[in-house]
Amino acid sequence: MVRYRLLTFNIAHARGALPLHQGLRSEAKIRSNLLKIARLIQRLEADIVALQEIDENSRWNGSFDHLAFLSAHTGLAHAVHGVNNRRIGRYHLNYGNAILSRFPIVHSETTPFGLGKVGGKGFVFAEIDVPKKGRVPLINVHLHHSSRAQRLKQAARLIHYLDEQRRHRAAHWHIPPIVCGDLNCPSHRPDATATILGYFEQTNNYTLLPKLGRTFPSLLPARCLDYVFLPEECREPEGEIVRSLLSDHRPVLVEFALP
Repeated sequence: MVRYRLLTFNIAHARGALPLHQGLRSEAKIRSNLLKIARLIQRLEADIVALQEIDENSRWNGSFDHLAFLSAHTGLAHAVHGVNNRRIGRYHLNYGNAILSRFPIVHSETTPFGLGKVGGKGFVFAEIDVPKKGRVPLINVHLHHSSRAQRLKQAARLIHYLDEQRRHRAAHWHIPPIVCGDLNCPSHRPDATATILGYFEQTNNYTLLPKLGRTFPSLLPARCLDYVFLPEECREPEGEIVRSLLSDHRPVLVEFALP
């Protein structure tokens, strides 16, 4: 049975693990960090990569497309950028979430949670055509970092979106949606992560990974903020937190088989 590998990783605008703003990094340093991230993705043999805090074209770190750079250096040819923040002008900023895939992305949609030009969160939805299996729906989400009230509102928005997609697109899917990303709250608290898992468990025996460990901050991890929700159709799931100092978050890698 073929197994597939999914990586979720908040790359923090490619600034690295230290709490130093990306605007204070040189373009050469940003490119060097991105190249290291690409090598990590290759080493982990990821088939699908969900990225948060990735820039499409931002003045503060080089004014170039980070997703196109990673696609070129990983060999993952299929990509979609879900830009939640757009600020035009002399100091342009364009960034959000993205998905890289070994397999074709046949449909995608981006949903910002707000209309802010800087700091906004949101999610990107994609249907990935896995050979000999069919369309695998995936959502890559990034929730508010400091406000529980905002996270719960965002989780409710995500759940409403999932309900709508189930009604209109589920006939195309091979399995129910996989959801992953930076949830910005541990799973053991009455917060967004637990809310989303509770929603999924109403209809499916979803697995939340990682089960143990911490992802943030990467230097001395104190909390787990990054997760993957896998439906029961993803057989024999395994997950691990990858030791990495390429961002302030550590990436989460999961592996599973499809029926």
